[in-house]
Amino acid sequence: MKKNIFLKVIAVIWAISGVVILAGVIWPIVSYQTFSKGGGQDLLNPVVDLTKASNWFVGGEESSAFSQSKVSYYNLSISKLKIKDAVVAIGGEDLSKSLIQYPGTALPGKKGNSVIFGHSVLPIFYNPKDYISIFSTLPTLKIGDDILINYDNIFFKYRVESMFEVYPTDIQVLQQDNSDSFLTLVTCVPPGDPRKAKRLIVRARVVPL
Repeated sequence: MKKNIFLKVIAVIWAISGVVILAGVIWPIVSYQTFSKGGGQDLLNPVVDLTKASNWFVGGEESSAFSQSKVSYYNLSISKLKIKDAVVAIGGEDLSKSLIQYPGTALPGKKGNSVIFGHSVLPIFYNPKDYISIFSTLPTLKIGDDILINYDNIFFKYRVESMFEVYPTDIQVLQQDNSDSFLTLVTCVPPGDPRKAKRLIVRARVVPL
């Protein structure tokens, strides 16, 4: 009798464990299909479309500053993340088509802070050639990793100096620092989380090639 009860308890425990594991696998996929395809949600605005760069920070540039006309482009590569020659649109808007440099921030190689936004989804869906998922593994970068920029056929190497998270209201990360040439990469974190609660900031400084 005791043996049968013990076996039943073990069976129940295994069944509950199976449900928990299955839910852990299915929920990220469901949340990705439900939210990420449409850009995800923000805790401050549950219907915000985060494929639009103008929605990423509260109190930053107005949406009208993100114009698709007269937009120029350059390329970004991060070998550690297998990102090669990703297109960066200066002052663009649609993060499903390219990375976006925030308007009014410094051009690569110039004194100041070049701020680039990139979309992220669940890391299991990561594809370095798909702009919807291109920055999904950005949190795996480490201090000392390199980022390469090709601007107008001039190459600039930036080295990661710091990584931290901020809320969408913390727009000081967009500010300029004219003491050197800096590069700031921004994506939503946690990757694939439908709440898109915070922004990951990867700050790098130019180094001689």
